[in-house]
Amino acid sequence: MQDISSFMVKRVFFLIVFVLTAPFVSAQTDGNKPSLYKVELMSFNSAGFSEISPVIVKDGLVFCSDKRFSIIRDRTSFDGRRLYNIYLAEMKDSLEWENPKELKSERNSLFNNGPFCMAPDNKTVYFTSEIETGPAAKSKKFRNHSGIFIAELSGTNLVSLHPFKYNSTEYDLAQPSISSDGKYLYFASNMPGGLGGSDLFCCESKDGEWSQPVNLGPGINSSGTENFPFIHPSGRLYFTSNRSGGIGSLDIYFTAFTNGKWDDPVLLPEPVNSSSDDFSFVADGSLQKGYFSSNRGKSDDIYNFVYSIIRKASCDNMAENSYCYRFVEENSAKIDTLPFRYDWSFGDGNKASGKMVEHCYESPGTYIVQLDVVNLITQEVSYNEKSDTLIVTKIEQAFISAPDTIGTGQRIMLNADETNLPGWKINQYYWNFGDETIAIGNRTDKTFLKPGLYNVQLIVSAEPESGGALKETCVSKNILVVNEP
Repeated sequence: MQDISSFMVKRVFFLIVFVLTAPFVSAQTDGNKPSLYKVELMSFNSAGFSEISPVIVKDGLVFCSDKRFSIIRDRTSFDGRRLYNIYLAEMKDSLEWENPKELKSERNSLFNNGPFCMAPDNKTVYFTSEIETGPAAKSKKFRNHSGIFIAELSGTNLVSLHPFKYNSTEYDLAQPSISSDGKYLYFASNMPGGLGGSDLFCCESKDGEWSQPVNLGPGINSSGTENFPFIHPSGRLYFTSNRSGGIGSLDIYFTAFTNGKWDDPVLLPEPVNSSSDDFSFVADGSLQKGYFSSNRGKSDDIYNFVYSIIRKASCDNMAENSYCYRFVEENSAKIDTLPFRYDWSFGDGNKASGKMVEHCYESPGTYIVQLDVVNLITQEVSYNEKSDTLIVTKIEQAFISAPDTIGTGQRIMLNADETNLPGWKINQYYWNFGDETIAIGNRTDKTFLKPGLYNVQLIVSAEPESGGALKETCVSKNILVVNEP
Protein backbone atom coordinates (compact mmCIF):
# COMPACT_ATOMS: atom_id res chain seq x y z
CA MET A 1 0.00 0.00 0.00
CA GLN A 2 1.42 3.37 -1.02
CA ASP A 3 0.59 6.54 0.95
CA ILE A 4 -0.53 9.60 -1.01
CA SER A 5 -0.69 12.62 1.30
CA SER A 6 -1.48 16.30 0.90
CA PHE A 7 1.07 18.65 2.43
CA MET A 8 -0.56 22.09 2.29
CA VAL A 9 -4.05 23.51 2.19
CA LYS A 10 -5.17 24.65 -1.26
CA ARG A 11 -2.08 23.19 -2.90
CA VAL A 12 -1.71 20.08 -4.96
CA PHE A 13 -1.11 17.00 -2.78
CA PHE A 14 2.10 14.99 -3.07
CA LEU A 15 2.17 11.91 -5.29
CA ILE A 16 4.74 9.15 -5.67
CA VAL A 17 5.02 8.93 -9.44
CA PHE A 18 6.63 6.24 -11.61
CA VAL A 19 6.94 6.73 -15.35
CA LEU A 20 4.84 4.19 -17.24
CA THR A 21 6.92 2.46 -19.88
CA ALA A 22 5.90 -0.65 -21.85
CA PRO A 23 8.59 -3.35 -22.17
CA PHE A 24 10.13 -4.15 -25.54
CA VAL A 25 8.78 -7.51 -26.70
CA SER A 26 10.98 -9.97 -28.55
CA ALA A 27 9.87 -10.76 -32.07
CA GLN A 28 10.05 -14.42 -31.10
CA THR A 29 6.71 -15.07 -29.44
CA ASP A 30 6.52 -18.85 -29.59
CA GLY A 31 8.58 -20.87 -27.12
CA ASN A 32 11.55 -22.31 -28.97
CA LYS A 33 13.28 -25.36 -27.50
CA PRO A 34 17.00 -24.82 -28.22
CA SER A 35 19.62 -27.51 -27.93
CA LEU A 36 21.11 -28.20 -24.51
CA TYR A 37 24.37 -29.46 -26.02
CA LYS A 38 27.13 -28.37 -28.37
CA VAL A 39 29.10 -31.24 -29.93
CA GLU A 40 32.45 -31.45 -31.71
CA LEU A 41 34.43 -34.24 -33.39
CA MET A 42 37.54 -35.22 -31.41
CA SER A 43 40.88 -34.59 -33.10
CA PHE A 44 42.40 -38.02 -32.36
CA ASN A 45 39.87 -39.99 -34.43
CA SER A 46 41.61 -41.91 -37.21
CA ALA A 47 40.29 -41.88 -40.77
CA GLY A 48 38.91 -45.19 -41.97
CA PHE A 49 38.86 -46.82 -38.53
CA SER A 50 36.54 -46.78 -35.55
CA GLU A 51 36.95 -45.08 -32.18
CA ILE A 52 34.29 -45.89 -29.59
CA SER A 53 33.46 -46.12 -25.88
CA PRO A 54 35.22 -43.12 -24.32
CA VAL A 55 35.93 -43.16 -20.57
CA ILE A 56 37.13 -40.15 -18.60
CA VAL A 57 40.24 -40.87 -16.49
CA LYS A 58 42.58 -38.68 -14.48
CA ASP A 59 45.12 -38.19 -17.27
CA GLY A 60 42.71 -37.85 -20.17
CA LEU A 61 40.48 -40.24 -22.05
CA VAL A 62 40.51 -44.03 -22.54
CA PHE A 63 38.74 -45.41 -25.62
CA CYS A 64 38.61 -48.41 -27.96
CA SER A 65 39.79 -48.49 -31.57
CA ASP A 66 40.25 -51.06 -34.32
CA LYS A 67 43.03 -49.08 -35.98
CA ARG A 68 46.14 -50.84 -37.30
CA PHE A 69 49.19 -51.92 -35.36
CA SER A 70 51.19 -49.97 -37.89
CA ILE A 71 50.68 -48.17 -41.18
CA ILE A 72 50.65 -51.44 -43.14
CA ARG A 73 49.52 -54.14 -40.70
CA ASP A 74 45.99 -54.70 -39.42
CA ARG A 75 45.25 -56.42 -36.14
CA THR A 76 42.75 -59.16 -37.04
CA SER A 77 41.06 -62.12 -35.37
CA PHE A 78 41.20 -65.72 -36.61
CA ASP A 79 38.14 -65.10 -38.79
CA GLY A 80 39.58 -61.92 -40.32
CA ARG A 81 37.77 -59.28 -38.26
CA ARG A 82 39.77 -56.23 -37.21
CA LEU A 83 40.33 -56.31 -33.46
CA TYR A 84 39.61 -53.54 -31.03
CA ASN A 85 42.06 -52.57 -28.35
CA ILE A 86 42.18 -49.98 -25.56
CA TYR A 87 44.01 -46.65 -25.92
CA LEU A 88 44.82 -43.73 -23.64
CA ALA A 89 44.79 -40.19 -25.03
CA GLU A 90 46.35 -37.70 -22.61
CA MET A 91 45.64 -33.98 -22.79
CA LYS A 92 48.44 -31.57 -23.67
CA ASP A 93 46.34 -28.63 -22.55
CA SER A 94 42.67 -27.61 -22.59
CA LEU A 95 42.54 -27.88 -26.40
CA GLU A 96 45.13 -30.39 -27.65
CA TRP A 97 45.69 -34.10 -27.10
CA GLU A 98 48.78 -36.28 -27.14
CA ASN A 99 48.93 -39.13 -29.64
CA PRO A 100 46.97 -42.07 -28.16
CA LYS A 101 48.98 -44.83 -26.44
CA GLU A 102 47.93 -48.46 -26.53
CA LEU A 103 47.21 -50.14 -23.20
CA LYS A 104 49.01 -53.46 -23.61
CA SER A 105 48.18 -56.83 -22.15
CA GLU A 106 48.66 -60.51 -22.91
CA ARG A 107 45.39 -60.47 -24.85
CA ASN A 108 46.20 -57.67 -27.32
CA SER A 109 47.22 -59.60 -30.40
CA LEU A 110 44.42 -62.19 -30.61
CA PHE A 111 41.30 -60.84 -28.92
CA ASN A 112 39.03 -57.81 -28.85
CA ASN A 113 39.60 -55.68 -25.78
CA GLY A 114 37.27 -53.00 -24.44
CA PRO A 115 35.14 -51.22 -23.47
CA PHE A 116 36.88 -50.33 -20.22
CA CYS A 117 36.10 -48.76 -16.85
CA MET A 118 38.25 -47.85 -13.86
CA ALA A 119 37.49 -48.45 -10.18
CA PRO A 120 37.66 -45.61 -7.63
CA ASP A 121 41.20 -46.65 -6.61
CA ASN A 122 42.40 -45.46 -10.08
CA LYS A 123 44.27 -48.76 -10.45
CA THR A 124 41.77 -51.61 -10.80
CA VAL A 125 40.16 -51.82 -14.22
CA TYR A 126 37.30 -53.83 -15.72
CA PHE A 127 37.18 -54.42 -19.46
CA THR A 128 35.46 -56.57 -22.08
CA SER A 129 37.29 -59.29 -23.96
CA GLU A 130 36.61 -62.73 -25.43
CA ILE A 131 36.63 -65.52 -22.89
CA GLU A 132 37.65 -68.65 -24.85
CA THR A 133 41.41 -68.91 -25.42
CA GLY A 134 41.84 -72.62 -26.22
CA PRO A 135 42.28 -74.35 -29.58
CA ALA A 136 38.58 -73.98 -30.42
CA ALA A 137 38.93 -70.19 -30.36
CA LYS A 138 41.37 -70.39 -33.28
CA SER A 139 38.73 -71.80 -35.63
CA LYS A 140 37.23 -69.37 -38.10
CA LYS A 141 33.80 -70.92 -37.48
CA PHE A 142 33.98 -70.62 -33.69
CA ARG A 143 31.58 -68.16 -32.07
CA ASN A 144 33.44 -66.77 -29.09
CA HIS A 145 31.61 -65.02 -26.27
CA SER A 146 32.49 -61.80 -24.54
CA GLY A 147 33.17 -61.55 -20.84
CA ILE A 148 34.47 -59.08 -18.30
CA PHE A 149 38.08 -59.19 -17.13
CA ILE A 150 39.67 -57.51 -14.15
CA ALA A 151 43.24 -56.19 -14.16
CA GLU A 152 45.56 -53.61 -12.65
CA LEU A 153 46.80 -50.65 -14.65
CA SER A 154 50.54 -50.20 -14.37
CA GLY A 155 51.65 -47.32 -16.59
CA THR A 156 50.25 -48.37 -19.97
CA ASN A 157 50.16 -52.09 -19.14
CA LEU A 158 47.25 -54.19 -17.93
CA VAL A 159 48.63 -56.78 -15.53
CA SER A 160 47.37 -59.46 -13.14
CA LEU A 161 44.42 -60.28 -15.40
CA HIS A 162 41.65 -62.56 -14.14
CA PRO A 163 38.09 -63.22 -15.37
CA PHE A 164 34.90 -61.96 -13.76
CA LYS A 165 33.20 -64.78 -11.86
CA TYR A 166 29.97 -64.67 -13.90
CA ASN A 167 31.52 -65.00 -17.37
CA SER A 168 29.99 -67.84 -19.38
CA THR A 169 30.59 -69.77 -22.58
CA GLU A 170 26.82 -69.66 -23.17
CA TYR A 171 26.24 -65.90 -23.33
CA ASP A 172 27.96 -62.50 -23.34
CA LEU A 173 28.81 -60.04 -20.59
CA ALA A 174 30.21 -56.72 -21.77
CA GLN A 175 30.66 -52.97 -21.39
CA PRO A 176 31.24 -52.67 -17.62
CA SER A 177 30.69 -49.45 -15.66
CA ILE A 178 31.45 -49.20 -11.96
CA SER A 179 29.88 -46.73 -9.54
CA SER A 180 32.01 -43.97 -8.01
CA ASP A 181 31.98 -45.72 -4.63
CA GLY A 182 32.97 -49.08 -6.15
CA LYS A 183 29.85 -50.74 -4.78
CA TYR A 184 27.93 -51.47 -7.97
CA LEU A 185 29.03 -52.88 -11.32
CA TYR A 186 26.72 -52.38 -14.28
CA PHE A 187 27.06 -54.23 -17.59
CA ALA A 188 25.11 -55.49 -20.62
CA SER A 189 24.35 -59.18 -21.19
CA ASN A 190 22.20 -61.49 -23.27
CA MET A 191 22.05 -64.09 -20.49
CA PRO A 192 18.83 -66.15 -20.27
CA GLY A 193 15.78 -64.54 -18.69
CA GLY A 194 16.25 -61.14 -20.28
CA LEU A 195 13.63 -58.98 -21.96
CA GLY A 196 15.31 -58.32 -25.28
CA GLY A 197 18.44 -58.81 -27.36
CA SER A 198 20.57 -57.70 -24.44
CA ASP A 199 19.64 -56.14 -21.11
CA LEU A 200 21.38 -54.12 -18.43
CA PHE A 201 22.38 -55.91 -15.23
CA CYS A 202 23.97 -54.92 -11.94
CA CYS A 203 26.08 -56.71 -9.32
CA GLU A 204 26.65 -55.40 -5.79
CA SER A 205 29.94 -55.75 -3.94
CA LYS A 206 29.39 -57.54 -0.62
CA ASP A 207 32.30 -58.50 1.63
CA GLY A 208 34.69 -58.23 -1.30
CA GLU A 209 32.62 -60.44 -3.63
CA TRP A 210 30.25 -59.53 -6.42
CA SER A 211 26.64 -60.64 -5.90
CA GLN A 212 24.63 -62.52 -8.50
CA PRO A 213 23.70 -60.28 -11.50
CA VAL A 214 20.30 -58.62 -11.20
CA ASN A 215 18.34 -57.56 -14.28
CA LEU A 216 17.45 -53.86 -13.98
CA GLY A 217 13.93 -54.70 -15.07
CA PRO A 218 11.33 -53.45 -17.54
CA GLY A 219 11.61 -49.87 -16.30
CA ILE A 220 14.92 -49.70 -18.18
CA ASN A 221 15.17 -52.81 -20.36
CA SER A 222 12.90 -53.27 -23.36
CA SER A 223 12.16 -55.86 -26.03
CA GLY A 224 15.00 -54.23 -27.99
CA THR A 225 18.69 -54.07 -27.10
CA GLU A 226 20.09 -52.08 -24.19
CA ASN A 227 23.83 -51.72 -23.80
CA PHE A 228 26.73 -49.34 -23.01
CA PRO A 229 25.70 -48.47 -19.44
CA PHE A 230 27.43 -45.56 -17.69
CA ILE A 231 26.68 -44.90 -14.04
CA HIS A 232 27.40 -41.25 -13.20
CA PRO A 233 28.53 -40.17 -9.70
CA SER A 234 25.19 -38.37 -9.33
CA GLY A 235 23.37 -41.72 -9.59
CA ARG A 236 22.15 -41.16 -13.12
CA LEU A 237 22.41 -44.16 -15.39
CA TYR A 238 23.03 -43.45 -19.08
CA PHE A 239 22.66 -46.23 -21.62
CA THR A 240 22.08 -46.97 -25.30
CA SER A 241 18.99 -48.59 -26.81
CA ASN A 242 17.44 -49.34 -30.17
CA ARG A 243 13.90 -49.26 -28.73
CA SER A 244 11.12 -47.59 -30.69
CA GLY A 245 10.48 -43.89 -30.22
CA GLY A 246 14.08 -42.75 -30.63
CA ILE A 247 15.70 -40.44 -33.14
CA GLY A 248 18.04 -42.92 -34.86
CA SER A 249 18.87 -46.61 -34.90
CA LEU A 250 20.72 -46.41 -31.58
CA ASP A 251 19.96 -43.65 -29.11
CA ILE A 252 21.22 -42.52 -25.72
CA TYR A 253 18.89 -42.38 -22.72
CA PHE A 254 19.24 -41.66 -19.02
CA THR A 255 17.36 -42.64 -15.89
CA ALA A 256 17.75 -42.40 -12.10
CA PHE A 257 16.77 -44.56 -9.16
CA THR A 258 14.04 -42.68 -7.27
CA ASN A 259 11.89 -43.89 -4.39
CA GLY A 260 12.89 -47.51 -4.86
CA LYS A 261 12.48 -47.74 -8.64
CA TRP A 262 14.06 -46.58 -11.86
CA ASP A 263 12.49 -43.53 -13.49
CA ASP A 264 11.15 -43.77 -17.02
CA PRO A 265 14.16 -43.36 -19.36
CA VAL A 266 14.59 -39.92 -20.94
CA LEU A 267 15.84 -39.62 -24.52
CA LEU A 268 18.74 -37.16 -24.85
CA PRO A 269 18.00 -34.45 -27.41
CA GLU A 270 19.79 -33.58 -30.62
CA PRO A 271 22.61 -33.05 -31.41
CA VAL A 272 23.81 -35.78 -29.00
CA ASN A 273 21.28 -38.14 -30.53
CA SER A 274 20.90 -38.09 -34.30
CA SER A 275 19.44 -40.13 -37.14
CA SER A 276 22.60 -42.27 -36.96
CA ASP A 277 23.85 -44.65 -34.26
CA ASP A 278 24.72 -42.76 -31.07
CA PHE A 279 26.05 -44.65 -28.06
CA SER A 280 28.50 -44.94 -25.13
CA PHE A 281 27.83 -41.61 -23.45
CA VAL A 282 30.01 -40.45 -20.51
CA ALA A 283 30.07 -37.17 -18.59
CA ASP A 284 32.29 -35.45 -16.03
CA GLY A 285 31.21 -35.01 -12.43
CA SER A 286 29.43 -31.71 -13.13
CA LEU A 287 27.53 -33.10 -16.15
CA GLN A 288 28.70 -29.99 -18.01
CA LYS A 289 30.91 -31.79 -20.52
CA GLY A 290 31.70 -35.28 -21.71
CA TYR A 291 31.96 -37.61 -24.70
CA PHE A 292 30.01 -40.13 -26.77
CA SER A 293 30.38 -42.24 -29.89
CA SER A 294 28.49 -41.89 -33.17
CA ASN A 295 28.67 -43.08 -36.77
CA ARG A 296 27.16 -39.84 -38.09
CA GLY A 297 30.40 -39.45 -40.08
CA LYS A 298 31.91 -42.14 -42.29
CA SER A 299 32.82 -44.39 -39.35
CA ASP A 300 32.35 -44.68 -35.61
CA ASP A 301 34.01 -41.68 -34.03
CA ILE A 302 34.20 -40.00 -30.64
CA TYR A 303 32.61 -36.59 -30.12
CA ASN A 304 32.81 -34.29 -27.15
CA PHE A 305 29.89 -32.28 -25.85
CA VAL A 306 29.49 -29.16 -23.76
CA TYR A 307 26.29 -28.66 -21.83
CA SER A 308 25.13 -25.23 -22.95
CA ILE A 309 22.27 -24.70 -20.51
CA ILE A 310 22.37 -21.51 -18.42
CA ARG A 311 21.43 -21.75 -14.75
CA LYS A 312 22.07 -18.82 -12.43
CA ALA A 313 23.33 -19.49 -8.91
CA SER A 314 20.61 -17.14 -7.68
CA CYS A 315 17.93 -14.89 -9.12
CA ASP A 316 15.88 -12.04 -7.70
CA ASN A 317 12.66 -13.04 -6.05
CA MET A 318 9.81 -11.86 -8.20
CA ALA A 319 7.73 -9.12 -6.53
CA GLU A 320 4.00 -9.06 -7.15
CA ASN A 321 2.72 -5.84 -8.65
CA SER A 322 0.39 -3.87 -6.40
CA TYR A 323 -1.69 -0.99 -7.65
CA CYS A 324 -3.13 -0.03 -4.24
CA TYR A 325 -2.74 3.41 -2.69
CA ARG A 326 -3.74 5.22 0.51
CA PHE A 327 -4.99 8.79 0.06
CA VAL A 328 -4.77 11.17 3.04
CA GLU A 329 -5.92 14.76 3.53
CA GLU A 330 -3.20 15.75 5.99
CA ASN A 331 -4.67 19.14 6.85
CA SER A 332 -7.94 17.64 8.06
CA ALA A 333 -6.38 17.09 11.49
CA LYS A 334 -5.79 20.83 11.89
CA ILE A 335 -9.44 21.65 11.36
CA ASP A 336 -10.92 18.54 12.90
CA THR A 337 -13.49 20.58 14.89
CA LEU A 338 -15.17 21.76 11.73
CA PRO A 339 -17.74 19.47 10.07
CA PHE A 340 -16.28 18.67 6.65
CA ARG A 341 -16.70 15.68 4.37
CA TYR A 342 -13.89 14.69 2.01
CA ASP A 343 -15.04 13.17 -1.30
CA TRP A 344 -12.42 11.48 -3.46
CA SER A 345 -12.67 10.64 -7.16
CA PHE A 346 -9.95 8.28 -8.29
CA GLY A 347 -10.11 8.80 -12.04
CA ASP A 348 -11.24 5.26 -12.86
CA GLY A 349 -14.95 5.72 -12.14
CA ASN A 350 -14.66 4.87 -8.44
CA LYS A 351 -15.22 7.23 -5.51
CA ALA A 352 -14.89 7.20 -1.72
CA SER A 353 -15.33 9.55 1.25
CA GLY A 354 -13.11 10.04 4.29
CA LYS A 355 -10.10 11.82 5.66
CA MET A 356 -8.07 8.74 4.73
CA VAL A 357 -9.22 6.32 2.06
CA GLU A 358 -7.69 3.32 0.25
CA HIS A 359 -8.16 2.37 -3.36
CA CYS A 360 -6.73 -0.35 -5.65
CA TYR A 361 -6.55 0.18 -9.39
CA GLU A 362 -7.14 -2.79 -11.64
CA SER A 363 -4.22 -2.06 -13.93
CA PRO A 364 -1.45 0.42 -14.65
CA GLY A 365 -2.46 3.69 -16.24
CA THR A 366 -2.69 7.44 -15.85
CA TYR A 367 -5.45 8.66 -13.50
CA ILE A 368 -6.68 12.12 -12.47
CA VAL A 369 -7.35 12.06 -8.71
CA GLN A 370 -9.65 14.80 -7.37
CA LEU A 371 -10.73 15.85 -3.87
CA ASP A 372 -13.99 17.72 -3.18
CA VAL A 373 -14.55 19.18 0.29
CA VAL A 374 -18.13 19.57 1.60
CA ASN A 375 -18.99 21.93 4.53
CA LEU A 376 -21.68 19.97 6.35
CA ILE A 377 -23.10 23.10 8.05
CA THR A 378 -23.44 25.38 5.05
CA GLN A 379 -23.54 22.56 2.46
CA GLU A 380 -21.03 24.57 0.50
CA VAL A 381 -18.92 22.36 -1.81
CA SER A 382 -15.37 23.21 -2.76
CA TYR A 383 -15.12 21.30 -6.01
CA ASN A 384 -11.72 20.10 -7.15
CA GLU A 385 -10.14 21.42 -3.99
CA LYS A 386 -7.09 19.34 -4.85
CA SER A 387 -6.21 17.49 -8.03
CA ASP A 388 -3.25 15.72 -9.53
CA THR A 389 -2.22 13.14 -12.06
CA LEU A 390 -1.32 9.70 -10.68
CA ILE A 391 0.73 7.44 -12.95
CA VAL A 392 0.36 3.81 -11.86
CA THR A 393 3.12 1.54 -13.13
CA LYS A 394 4.45 -1.96 -12.75
CA ILE A 395 7.57 -2.72 -10.74
CA GLU A 396 10.72 -2.52 -12.84
CA GLN A 397 11.58 -6.21 -13.15
CA ALA A 398 11.36 -9.28 -15.33
CA PHE A 399 8.11 -11.11 -14.59
CA ILE A 400 6.93 -14.72 -14.86
CA SER A 401 3.23 -15.37 -15.34
CA ALA A 402 2.50 -19.03 -14.47
CA PRO A 403 0.37 -21.05 -12.04
CA ASP A 404 1.79 -21.84 -8.60
CA THR A 405 0.65 -25.48 -8.53
CA ILE A 406 0.03 -27.96 -11.37
CA GLY A 407 -0.30 -31.70 -11.88
CA THR A 408 2.18 -34.04 -13.49
CA GLY A 409 1.68 -34.25 -17.23
CA GLN A 410 -0.36 -31.04 -17.30
CA ARG A 411 0.59 -28.66 -20.09
CA ILE A 412 0.86 -25.07 -18.90
CA MET A 413 1.71 -21.77 -20.54
CA LEU A 414 4.31 -19.40 -19.13
CA ASN A 415 4.84 -15.86 -20.36
CA ALA A 416 6.95 -12.81 -19.64
CA ASP A 417 4.40 -10.31 -20.93
CA GLU A 418 4.30 -8.42 -17.60
CA THR A 419 8.03 -7.74 -17.74
CA ASN A 420 8.70 -4.04 -17.18
CA LEU A 421 12.25 -2.91 -17.90
CA PRO A 422 12.14 0.72 -19.09
CA GLY A 423 14.82 1.61 -21.59
CA TRP A 424 15.80 -2.02 -22.29
CA LYS A 425 15.93 -3.24 -25.85
CA ILE A 426 15.39 -6.89 -24.99
CA ASN A 427 16.90 -9.43 -27.35
CA GLN A 428 16.25 -12.69 -25.47
CA TYR A 429 13.97 -14.31 -22.91
CA TYR A 430 15.65 -17.48 -21.64
CA TRP A 431 13.74 -19.98 -19.48
CA ASN A 432 15.35 -22.60 -17.24
CA PHE A 433 12.64 -24.85 -15.81
CA GLY A 434 14.77 -26.46 -13.09
CA ASP A 435 14.54 -29.94 -14.65
CA GLU A 436 17.33 -29.55 -17.23
CA THR A 437 15.03 -28.25 -19.91
CA ILE A 438 15.02 -24.75 -21.31
CA ALA A 439 13.15 -22.58 -23.79
CA ILE A 440 13.61 -19.24 -25.51
CA GLY A 441 10.93 -16.64 -26.21
CA ASN A 442 8.66 -14.40 -24.19
CA ARG A 443 5.99 -17.14 -24.23
CA THR A 444 6.45 -20.88 -23.93
CA ASP A 445 4.62 -24.04 -22.92
CA LYS A 446 5.86 -26.66 -20.47
CA THR A 447 4.87 -30.06 -19.10
CA PHE A 448 6.51 -31.40 -15.93
CA LEU A 449 6.56 -35.19 -15.83
CA LYS A 450 7.66 -35.75 -12.22
CA PRO A 451 6.28 -34.32 -8.97
CA GLY A 452 8.42 -31.89 -7.02
CA LEU A 453 9.12 -28.22 -6.38
CA TYR A 454 10.71 -26.62 -9.45
CA ASN A 455 12.47 -23.27 -9.36
CA VAL A 456 11.84 -21.69 -12.75
CA GLN A 457 14.27 -18.97 -13.82
CA LEU A 458 13.62 -16.28 -16.42
CA ILE A 459 16.81 -14.63 -17.66
CA VAL A 460 16.24 -11.48 -19.69
CA SER A 461 19.08 -9.91 -21.66
CA ALA A 462 19.23 -6.72 -23.68
CA GLU A 463 21.39 -5.49 -26.51
CA PRO A 464 24.73 -4.09 -25.30
CA GLU A 465 24.82 -0.41 -24.45
CA SER A 466 27.18 2.01 -26.19
CA GLY A 467 30.01 1.00 -23.84
CA GLY A 468 29.54 -2.65 -24.75
CA ALA A 469 28.24 -3.82 -21.37
CA LEU A 470 25.59 -6.54 -21.52
CA LYS A 471 22.41 -5.83 -19.59
CA GLU A 472 20.90 -8.89 -17.94
CA THR A 473 18.45 -9.62 -15.15
CA CYS A 474 16.98 -12.78 -13.70
CA VAL A 475 13.87 -13.60 -11.66
CA SER A 476 12.62 -16.92 -10.36
CA LYS A 477 9.32 -18.50 -9.43
CA ASN A 478 8.62 -21.78 -7.64
CA ILE A 479 6.07 -24.12 -9.24
CA LEU A 480 4.83 -27.10 -7.24
CA VAL A 481 4.10 -30.19 -9.36
CA VAL A 482 1.90 -32.80 -7.68
CA ASN A 483 0.87 -36.28 -8.76
CA GLU A 484 -2.45 -36.29 -10.55
CA PRO A 485 -4.96 -38.56 -8.76
